[in-house]
Parts: sequence; structure tokens; C-alpha cells
Amino acid sequence: MSLLSTKKTIISMAVAGACGGIITPALAQQAAPAAASKDEIPEVVVTATRHATSLLKTPVSMSAVTQDELTRKGITDIRGLSGEVPNLQLGSATDGSSGVKISIRGVSSNDFTEIGNPAVSLHVDGIYTPRPQSALALLFDLDQVEVLRGPQGTLFGRNATGGSINIIPAKPQFGVSEGMGTFTVGNYNLRQVAVAQNIPISDTFAMRATAMVIKRDSYLNQQQDFYAANFPALGIVPQRDASGNIIPDVDQRHNVKVGADKAYGNKDEWAARLQARWKASNNLEWLGAYERYTNKGAGDIALKDCKMAAGTAYACPGGQWDVKINVPGELDWSIDTWRSRFTWAVSPTDTIELNSSYAVQKRRQIRDGDAGYQPNADDINIYGGIYNDTATFTNSSKFKTTVNELQWRGERGSLRYVAGLFWMHEKNAIEFGEDDISSMVQAPGQPYYYMYSQTDRQSDSKAVFSQVDWGFAPKWNATIGGRFTRDVRQDRDGKFYDSGTVSDPYSYFQGQYTPVAGQYFNSSDLKPGMGAYYGLSGLNPAIVPDVSNNKDSWNKFTWRLGLSYQPTPRDFLFTSLSTGYKAGGFSDKQNICARGLNGNCADMTPGPHYTFLPWKPETLTNFELGYKGRMLDNRLSVSATAFYSRYKDMQMTGAVQMGKIIPTIPCTAANPACDAAVLYGTTNAAEAKISGLELEGKYKPWSGAEINFSASHLHAVVSSYPDYVQTWRDVPCGPFRETYGVPACVRYTGTDPALIGKFPLNVVGNRLPNAPDNSARVEMSQEFALPNAYLLTPRVSARWQDKMYFSIQNLDNAHVGNSQKAYATYDAALRLTAPSGKWHAELYVNNLSDVFAKNNARVVDPGYVIAQYNDPRMFGLRIGAEW
Repeated sequence: MSLLSTKKTIISMAVAGACGGIITPALAQQAAPAAASKDEIPEVVVTATRHATSLLKTPVSMSAVTQDELTRKGITDIRGLSGEVPNLQLGSATDGSSGVKISIRGVSSNDFTEIGNPAVSLHVDGIYTPRPQSALALLFDLDQVEVLRGPQGTLFGRNATGGSINIIPAKPQFGVSEGMGTFTVGNYNLRQVAVAQNIPISDTFAMRATAMVIKRDSYLNQQQDFYAANFPALGIVPQRDASGNIIPDVDQRHNVKVGADKAYGNKDEWAARLQARWKASNNLEWLGAYERYTNKGAGDIALKDCKMAAGTAYACPGGQWDVKINVPGELDWSIDTWRSRFTWAVSPTDTIELNSSYAVQKRRQIRDGDAGYQPNADDINIYGGIYNDTATFTNSSKFKTTVNELQWRGERGSLRYVAGLFWMHEKNAIEFGEDDISSMVQAPGQPYYYMYSQTDRQSDSKAVFSQVDWGFAPKWNATIGGRFTRDVRQDRDGKFYDSGTVSDPYSYFQGQYTPVAGQYFNSSDLKPGMGAYYGLSGLNPAIVPDVSNNKDSWNKFTWRLGLSYQPTPRDFLFTSLSTGYKAGGFSDKQNICARGLNGNCADMTPGPHYTFLPWKPETLTNFELGYKGRMLDNRLSVSATAFYSRYKDMQMTGAVQMGKIIPTIPCTAANPACDAAVLYGTTNAAEAKISGLELEGKYKPWSGAEINFSASHLHAVVSSYPDYVQTWRDVPCGPFRETYGVPACVRYTGTDPALIGKFPLNVVGNRLPNAPDNSARVEMSQEFALPNAYLLTPRVSARWQDKMYFSIQNLDNAHVGNSQKAYATYDAALRLTAPSGKWHAELYVNNLSDVFAKNNARVVDPGYVIAQYNDPRMFGLRIGAEW
């Protein structure tokens, strides 16, 4: 779009997004930005206060990223915003859930399941969406993405202890027939198309249709996995069939050769949106939208960190992107969303708005859990196993979400106010399981599986909220807001199947395999119909599931106090004290003594003993002081914020040690925690303190030049966590600790009942995960006028961030550290724009120096790191047109 068209769209977005498409006279004056010349920084209108306000006069720490900026940077989902916004980090889940970990100022969540809630709330057009998987939906034809930092306990209050991200689509415009499209080709056979068309049906009715398609090959070198253990010195040689051919040890039931277009890390996505906008009268307007997103790629896979593994027994036989796969990835994922907004201007100063949405997310996913990383002779001597083979299967999932929010906005003299009612209902169902046929994890030759069959998990969140701004004196404004929330969660007849609860160590085979003394089973013994891939029919009928019927609720009042002062039309100071809250929860019903076969607890009476592993809400209180302003004849805009937060009862998901069991075999150095009753769930850490500085702005030093910049400092540390216990989820307790010089796990011998028999660790002072101390970004461009009114615009950018940990243990070790060291990336582009901006062509390269950077990672036994990585170097050609 042209500059003029873009400005009109942004103003319309603010009106439709915050004022329902109808502007009252008083609000119109506030919303409309001042006219700017080409050499001035244009005004940006945002909706962070549920009113249309100038970004530089909004008393909130926030950033706004336009669609043009997203397109230029090649950002197609919100993971690409990592590092583009101060103190915002995003990473991919390593558990096969297709979830996204969003962290703002060190506040995040690592539960990507159907019961987890992100600490950074995600909104689309101001409407809350609870599932972290939704963050992967494509970003296309947007007005902008607004990122609010700090707790949003009043206006965006649902589970927003860290902040909120609001994705705002472009709206249909009356009386305007215009469209745009981009076509991108790049390395790894990238093909990307995005189109949008505004359709003016009449003076009071308009539609907008838009779509986006992305296809890209994987950058991984994915080969088939036919591993067969061969350690003659240990008496282990491959088994052979009747013809003398080697029989692989790892599962071959799913093993097929796939090309780069079907390998892990590929892209095969499309999305479309159809909107309608009807101005029924001067006072009443309706906006409706239907959106569909589909993803049929292979999904992501966690890779070994080959640089850290170099020089160890687990060195990669190939390069960083080499994997051997016996379970190729499959993903069949869709999100259908319907949104509706009715806006009624009941008076010249008051507006009532009803926002509603209904979304259905369906996903089926298959994922290789080991990526072909196999043991060596040392592992076999220590663990007794000879191969590693795991896979996860989301056989089906269906998440249904209904959201309704009623708002009343308006002005009365020096008062500006908003009040509302919020209601969200979720009904989720999932069948998820894992096959672990490794001979490393279980006793030799004993494959293992588990499955969750949850058919009815419901959540309700209801809230009443209000916020008032009072201009109590010239240039001064006070803000007071509050929100009362009630959350309810309920499970109905959820079933958890665990093959470890039956006495038959070969239950996986369902009677179709007879053990041979001194011989391991191999892939030929694995038959169709066995295991989690086949759903409930693949489970041994002797397994009696744990059945979950549970319900709990939580209430919380959160609030915001603020004060702002505008000494001049170009300078704005603000301060605030605010709170945020994220609901508590509970896990599946689990037997604490399950590993001891129902009754072998060491510190309890004979069982079974069941728990739902309940956890409390987390809360955050934040104080901040900020400045926003325009300088140098409106050629420089600056936003700066200092903040301090107290983070209490932060929710952390992973392995939870519940007590001790009597092991069937003595614990050894290879598994010192074999007598620990460990379950998977969420617990509350005690407390963290977070402080920092954020700076961002734009500068036009001379005609045609523009510099965008940001910088942040973050000090996010644990201040109290007396019962932190080391488990396999973060850094396992194993013999590799001695090998790499990691302090050994020491069993507690004191009298604290919360720690008896466990392996505690002092983590006070450690950094929170996904919270680098310092980061910075700068982007520079210069327009050069060519003959016949063409423009040539080179653009370069650099981004740097400090070391970042992925676990609260903060392990600094050259071979098994759980961090990403400091790194920098560079992007460059060269754009040719036709007269009047009707078309453009742009050559681009992202991650110019081809940095391998992790966005999530963890240490695994027997002693290496697996991680999710950002994209390698990407380059190509982007062509765009407007009509």
C-alpha cells in the first residue's frame, strides 16, 4: 500500500479495534495523528488502553510492529518477533506439542499441553486465545502486532502475568477498491504468496479477502534410521534374518524415505481470512470474520547440539543438520475461527461493544523422539541398553474455545473510562501417547508406552473489569483500574494408561513375542497394532487406567494504578503500579507409587497413593517509570522504561519428585535416583525479582534515511526457592556429571520433610529461563532517487543478545550446559520501488553469517544437549504489487 493508504488503514484499525468502527467527536481528535512530512516519524495509533491513542501518548510499555515490517523481515509467525521487541523471547517446544514458549521480561510458561496456559496472553483483534499452539498461525494482512510488556491485570487480564500480544488484522474499508500481493522465492525451495483485496460492496458494506501460502523444503539432511547395535567386544552383534540380512533394532513400522519437501523442519502452510463490515446506521456497526489456518508440514524436531558434543563420546557423526529418522514427521493441523464485533454508539461520548469468537483447533501429529542419536560402548557398560528409540503420537486433539467480551467505553469531561464483562469457555479433548522401545531407558528388552485419553477437559474464566483515566489537572492524568476474575477447571473421565503399572515387562507385545535368553528383541518383533500409535486398541487390555474426575477454582482481584504527565506536546512521562495473575491448575490423576507396581512406596503405607499434583496461581506485581517523546523536529522518537517486578509462585512444569519407592534393583551411579517417585506436572517456585531497562525508537537523520533501534537490560533472578529438587527434566543425575565436571547430585540427609530422600539444589541468584541480561537491535535504510521516479533502498540490520539459559539450573558447562551463548545476527536487503509504489522487488538475506542459535534446549541422559534452533541463513527475492 502507499504511505497515505497505510496511514488511513492504521487510523481505521484503531477506530474499528478500539471504538468498533464508530468514532465519537471527542475520541476522533485523540485518535487522529498529526500530519507528518516524509522526513518526520509518522504517528502510530494503538489500542492498548481499549481506546484509540497515540503510541507515544499511551502510558504502557509496548511496541507496535506493522505488516510492512513483518514482510521485510520475513516474519510469518510470532516466533520471528524474538529479539525484535525489547525483552521478548520466543522458542519452540521440544516435546512434540507444536507449542510456542513466549517470554517477556523473563516471565514465561513451559506447559504446552491442553491444560497449560501461557503467561503471555495472545489476542487476535483484541479477543483472547488460550492455546499456545495458536501462536504458530500465520501473520498476514495485518495492521500491526502490539506487544504489551508487564502484567496486564485489568484490560487484558486473562493469564497475563508477563504481558500480552495483540494481532490486529487489517479491516474492510468503505468506498475503497484496493488490493496488494507479494510473491517470494528463496533457498530451500521457498515459495510464498500473500494476497489481499478490499471489496467495497456499497457505501455501508465492505468485505476484505486475504490469503497466504508458504511451502519450503527442510534444511535438514534427513536420512533413514536402520540402526543395529554392533559392539563385538561386549558380545553384542546385529541379529540377522533367515537370509543373513541385518535386522535393525529400531522400529521399522513407520520407516519410509522422504524427500526434503517432507522432512522435519519443512513448511506446508496456508491461511485465509474473509471479513465483512456493515454500517447498519450512523450509530451501529458490525464486523465479522472467518479465518482458517492449516499446517501439513512434518513439524519440528529437537536436534543434538553438535558443537557442544564435539570432543565427547557423543560427537555427531555428521553436521549440525544431519539426522537419522525411523519415524518421519506428520502433522495435520487446522484452526477455524469465527469472530464477531457489534459496536453501538449510544451517545456522542459513549460506545458499547460486544466481541465474540469461536475457535476449533484440530491436530494430529507424529514425531520421532530421538532423531537417531544412539548409545556408545560406555553407555552399554553403564546403562545396559544398546539402542535409543522413542516416538510421540498425538492421534487426535480437538480444542474448542468460546470467548465473549462486553465493553462500555466513553468520556465525561475530564474522565475517560472503559468497563466490561469477560467470559471464556474451553472444552478440550486429546489422545496422546509415547512409545519408548529403547533398551536404554527401561530394563533390557522391555519396551514401554503410555497414553493419555482425555475426552472432556473444561475451563471457564469469568471476569468483570473497569479502568478510568482522570485528567485531574492540566497536563496530569491519573489511572485506576481493577479486574475480578474467577477461573474454574474440570476434568471428566480422563484416562491415563501406563504400561509400567502391570507386572508383565513385555506387555507392549500383547503376547506376540517370546523372550529369548541372552537376546534382545529387534524391529521384526514389533507388529502393527502394538503401541500408542494405534490408540486405545494398541494397548494391553491388562492395563487399568487411572481415571481423572476432578474440579477446582480460583478467584483473584488484580489492579492498576497510574500517573502520567505531559509537560510539552512532544514529551510524555508515566509511571504505574500493576498486578497480574495466572490461574492455578492440576494434572492428570497419577499414582505416586506407580513405578513400584502399586504399593511399593518407601515412605508411605502400601498404596496405591494418588495425586492430581495441584498448583497455585502465580502473581506478579510491577512498578515502572517511563518516558516517550519526539525530538529534532519530529525526526526522532524515543520510548524508555525502567521497571521492577516481584514474581511469586511462578509455575514451572517438568519432573516432580513426590517421594521414594523401593526399587526392584539397587540404585547405581548410572541412576542414583532410581528410588525416586517422579511424576510429570507443574509446581510453584517461591519467588523471583525482575528489574530492567528498555529503550526503542526511530530516527530520520536526513532525507530518505531511517534508523530503528532498541536495547534492553534485564536482571531476572530467583530470590527464593527452598525446595528446588534436581530431576531428569532439567539436568539429570547421572554418571556424565563426573565425566564433564558437573557437581554430583547429593541426596538430602537433613530433617526437612519436604526434602527427605531428594536431591535439592540452591538456585537462589540464578537467572530465569529465556531472559538474557542484555540485548540490542539496530536497523538502517537509505532511499536513493533514481531516474523516472524509481527508488532504490538498501537496508541492513544487526541484532545481538547476551547469554540466555533455558533452565533455572543455569548450568555453565562446555558440553552439557543448558544455555545459548551470546550471539549476533545480521540481515540485509536491497529494494527497488516503482513510481507511486505500485510494485517493488527486493533481494534479501536473513542471518547473513549463518549463526546456529538455539531458542530452547535441555540436557538429556546419558550426557548431551538437544535443542530447537532458529533458521539458518535464508535468502531470496520478494516481489510485491498494489492495485
